Amino acid sequence: MTNDTTPPIDLGNASLYINRELSQIEFNKRVLDESFNRDHPLLERVKFLAIFASNTDEFFMVRVSGLKQQVLLGVTDRPADGLLPREQLVTTHRRMTALMEESTASWRQLSAALADEGIQVLDYSELKVSKQKKLAEYFEREIFPVLTPLAFDPGHPFPHISNLSISLAVLLRDPVNNEPHFARVKVPASLPRLVPLKPLDPDEYLLPTEQKFAWLEQVIAANLQRLFPGMEVVDSHPFRVTRNTDMEIQEEEADDLLLTIEASLRQRHFGNVVRLEIDRRMPEHVLRMLLKNLQITTYDVYAVDGPIGLSSLMQLHKLERPRLKDSYFTSAVPPSLAIGENIFEVLKRQDVLLHRPYDSFLPVLNFIRMAAEDPDVLGIKTTLYRVGPNPPVVQALMQARENGKQVTALVELKARFDEESNIEWARALEKAGVHVVYGLIGLKTHCKLCLVVRREQQGLKRYLHLSTGNYNAITARIYTDLDFLTSNEAFGADASELFNVLTGYSKQKEYRCFWVAPVNLRQRLLQCVERETALGPRGRIVIKANSVVDKELIKALYRASQAGVKVEMLIRGICCLRPGVPGISENIRVISIVGRFLEHSRIYYFQNEGDPSMYVGSADLMPRNIDRRVEALFPVEDTAMRQEILANILEVQLRDTAKGHLLQPDGSYVPVASLLGEDEERFDSQHWFLSRQSSLNPAGGPEIAAD
Repeated sequence: MTNDTTPPIDLGNASLYINRELSQIEFNKRVLDESFNRDHPLLERVKFLAIFASNTDEFFMVRVSGLKQQVLLGVTDRPADGLLPREQLVTTHRRMTALMEESTASWRQLSAALADEGIQVLDYSELKVSKQKKLAEYFEREIFPVLTPLAFDPGHPFPHISNLSISLAVLLRDPVNNEPHFARVKVPASLPRLVPLKPLDPDEYLLPTEQKFAWLEQVIAANLQRLFPGMEVVDSHPFRVTRNTDMEIQEEEADDLLLTIEASLRQRHFGNVVRLEIDRRMPEHVLRMLLKNLQITTYDVYAVDGPIGLSSLMQLHKLERPRLKDSYFTSAVPPSLAIGENIFEVLKRQDVLLHRPYDSFLPVLNFIRMAAEDPDVLGIKTTLYRVGPNPPVVQALMQARENGKQVTALVELKARFDEESNIEWARALEKAGVHVVYGLIGLKTHCKLCLVVRREQQGLKRYLHLSTGNYNAITARIYTDLDFLTSNEAFGADASELFNVLTGYSKQKEYRCFWVAPVNLRQRLLQCVERETALGPRGRIVIKANSVVDKELIKALYRASQAGVKVEMLIRGICCLRPGVPGISENIRVISIVGRFLEHSRIYYFQNEGDPSMYVGSADLMPRNIDRRVEALFPVEDTAMRQEILANILEVQLRDTAKGHLLQPDGSYVPVASLLGEDEERFDSQHWFLSRQSSLNPAGGPEIAAD
C-alpha cells in the first residue's frame, strides 16, 4: 500500500485566471478582426470597425478609469489573476496601443475598398479647388455660426474639453508683435462628422452610386482664418479626450434617486481625463501643453496615423447601399401566434418560446399591447432596463394606464449610458399615471419580466413574459435572445413575489421555480455544478453567457473538469477561466462567436444523467450579476422545448467553425476556421438559424421595423 503524497492543486492560484481587463480587450480585438474579414459585406466591415471604436471608448471611460482610481487610492488588493491595478494599466496601455494601430490599418484598407465602390472619404487636401470653395461656402453657412473659439492665455483659463469631443489645437501668431497664441476649437457633435459633398454642388454630375465625404474637422481647419481675423493661423492639430464616466451614486443618502442620477450625469462631463487621442503629427510642444493642462501623462496618450474617433464611421453604415450590407431578412412569427387568435387563449393551451432575431419581437409587443386593450386585464407589472428611443413597450404601458389598468414599471435608472433615456421615459410614464419605481438600494434591477393579471371565469389568472433581453425593439433585430411566454401558475406566483420585493418591503428568500440574485442564484448554480461533478465522466455542463468572471464558480467548474465532467461554454465576451490546463481544465472548452448578431442569451444546462436541468434568464457569471443585481433565471420544464434549445441552439453553436473562436490557455483566441483543412467546409451557426427559420416559415412574419 502506498501513500499518495502529491499535494492537492490550489485552484485559487492566480496563474489559473485570466485578467478581466485583458479578456475584455481580447473580445474587442475579435470585433476588430471582423472589420478585416472579407466574408462580410463592405459596409458591415465598416460597422465592425465603428463598434470596436465605440467599445474602446467605453472601456476607457469605465474600466481604465476604475483602474486609475484604484491606483490613486492606493488599492493593493489583487484580483483572482494577481495583477495589481498599476500592472493592469501598463499591460492594457501596451495592448490598446497595438489595437488602435490595427484599427487605423483597418480604416486604410476599408477606405480604399469603399473608394472602389464609389464611396470616397477624402482628405481636404485631396479635393479640387472648386470643391474646396463649395466647402468654404458650406462652412460659412452651416458650421461657422455654431463654432466658439476659446483662447488660452493668462487672461483665459485652459478651456474645458468635454468627453469624447474632437477638438482642434490651433496655433496662432499676432502679426503685430509676432507673439504666439493658442486656442481650442471644438468640432460640434451636432453636425455630421462626414460632410457629404454631393449636396454642396447639385449641378455636378455624380453617378447614383457615387458618394463623397470630407472630414468635418478638416473643413474647419481649412477655414480657421474666419474665426481669427487679424491673426495668422500657423497650424492646427486634432485631438480627442476620454473622461472617467463611472458614476458613484450614494443611494442611501439620496432623497430623490431620479434627481440624484440627473445631477451625476452632469458630472460625467467633468470626470478626470483617462485618454488623449492625437494625430501622430502633433508637435511635441503642443502635446506637452495638453498633457500639463489636462493633468495626464504620456501613458494616457494614443497617437494614430489617421483619423481619430472612428466610432463616427457608423454614419457610413446608414447609406442606402443594400449590396454592401447583410441581406435583408424577415423575422418569423410562430404559427401558433400568426393566426390572429387572442394571445391569452394561446397561452392557456401552450407556452411559447421565441429565439430572437430569427423569431420576431412582435409577439412580445402584442402581448403587452393586448394586455393594454383587453377589458379583462386588471394590471401589468414590468421591468425596464434599456428600452431605446421611442419604445413601443412604453407607449403600450401608457395606453394601458389610459384604459384604466393598474400599471407598475420598474425603471432601472442606473443602466449605464442609458440613464438619460430612462429618466425621460420614467417621467413620461409617471405623467401618464403609471406607478414608477426605481428598485432596491444598492442593487441594479437587470431581470427582464412582464406580469399580466387577468380576470377570468375561474378567477384571476397570471400571464408572464420572461426574457434574456431587453424590451427594446431596435436591439431585438441585432441581439440574439430567448423570450418565454407562459401562463404557468408557479412562474406567475414567483413573479408576483419578486415584484413585491422590487416595489415594497418584502424580503422573499424562497421561490418555487426561479433562481433569483442575490437571493439563491449562486447557491443553485453551485449545487448543479457539484451534482454534475459527483457524476464524473457521466456529467455534462453547457453554459451560454456573455461573461464569466466569478472566481467561486470558476473554481467549481475546474473541480468538475478534474472529475471528468465535459464542460462546454459559449462565452461571447469576458472569460477569466483558463480552459485546457492539464490537470485542471482539460475537459473545458470555451468558444466565442462574433458574427452578424450580438450573442446575448444566457442558458445553463446540466445533463444530470438523463434527468436534465436547464435555466434561462438575465444573469451572467459575474460577481456583479450574482451579488449586486436583481437577476432571474427560470427553468425550462417542457421536455420538447428543452431539447429544442439544447439541440437547435446550444449544440448548433458549439459546431460553429466559421465565426467561432476557441479560447486558449494563455488567454488568446484562435479562429476555429484556422484549425480546419483547406477542403473542410465552414459552418456558420447564425446563417444556419436564418436558413432554418426561412425553411420552417417560408411566408415569414411581420417585420419589427414596421412597428
